[in-house]
Amino acid sequence: MRQPGRHFLQIPGPSAVPDRILRAIDMPVIDHRGPGFEALGRRVLQGMKGIFKTNQPVIIYPASGTGAWEAALVNVLNPGDRLLMVETGHFASLWKTLAEKIGLQPEIIETDWRRGADPALLEDALRQDASHKIKAVCIVHNETSTGCTSQIANIRQTINNAGHPALLMVDTISGLAAADFRFDEWGVDVAISGSQKGLMLPPGLSFNAVSEKALAASKQSTLSRSYWDWSEMLAANERGYFPYTPATNLLYGLAEAIDMINEEGLDNIFIRHQRHSIATRAAVHAWGLETQCTVDAEHSPVLTAVRTPEGHDADQLRSTILQHYNMSLGNGLSKVQSRVFRIGHLGDLNDLMLMGTLSGIEMGLHLAGVPHNTGGAQSALELLKSTPANIT
Repeated sequence: MRQPGRHFLQIPGPSAVPDRILRAIDMPVIDHRGPGFEALGRRVLQGMKGIFKTNQPVIIYPASGTGAWEAALVNVLNPGDRLLMVETGHFASLWKTLAEKIGLQPEIIETDWRRGADPALLEDALRQDASHKIKAVCIVHNETSTGCTSQIANIRQTINNAGHPALLMVDTISGLAAADFRFDEWGVDVAISGSQKGLMLPPGLSFNAVSEKALAASKQSTLSRSYWDWSEMLAANERGYFPYTPATNLLYGLAEAIDMINEEGLDNIFIRHQRHSIATRAAVHAWGLETQCTVDAEHSPVLTAVRTPEGHDADQLRSTILQHYNMSLGNGLSKVQSRVFRIGHLGDLNDLMLMGTLSGIEMGLHLAGVPHNTGGAQSALELLKSTPANIT
């Protein structure tokens, strides 16, 4: 049976694609070798530098974020190299598995999946590596499975404090353009991202931002690569082109997304996401429920993962909400499957949309028989009323 109104896609990515970007994508395909493409190529390649807050090259692949994970590793490392990784959640674990499949040796710092990467544990591991066998530290900036962020600036300082030459590689697939990220200022060597989160695009584009140190390492790397080779991409990018067929229409959408981000202001976007995260947590606490993230400074501005009470299946709650209110929430992944539901509050989201989301969850908690206090949505409303968005 048809449900009236627009579907609320409140998963933590892919995020809803704004109509303005959909219209930009809806263009005739052009010759990606012709003179008309050059302007588009240069526009997005230069524009993405501003999104990463870098003066360094940003490489764009027609791929998911998983492809950009692999590209980051194969361009700077050698077979058998050791990596230091922190298992902050499901996606950090997947990145570790990918590293193993391509012949690398990740060393894992395990966590309870309730916080980001602990700089103290990283520093201890690096200090123990006196012979500098660890070639890269790989960190997930915003762990989409748990709603925890890692403090990248502190992790860079940790590497420096240990006097270790390892590269700092950061997955900001769900963080970019939603959570504060500063490639140059924070001393990141390789950053990985994707199109379907804060950039508000459909899936299909992925990114590597690369430092001078990473580019130098790529000249010594012997891991096999062809499709992912930075050198071929960068050579073609100098002229505004790509070495193979790009996702032309997604690039039209990316150009529009960059314009939208710049019109609002990237720092304003970070503030908006933080404000919506705080309002969401106000609702969760008022309901008497618990967030998966337990460290105040590490709550994600992108999503909030909520634990359901013992004996109550989070997936059943999600199903009830989808059936009755036409809203999709994120499911729990691997270790937290059926234990958490995830509220996405990223992308092109305003106060009214957030209140619709939280109201739908509160009604769903009631219908599903999940123990909770009423008034969570009202608590979020009061917070938003007391801290109005700074619209000029």
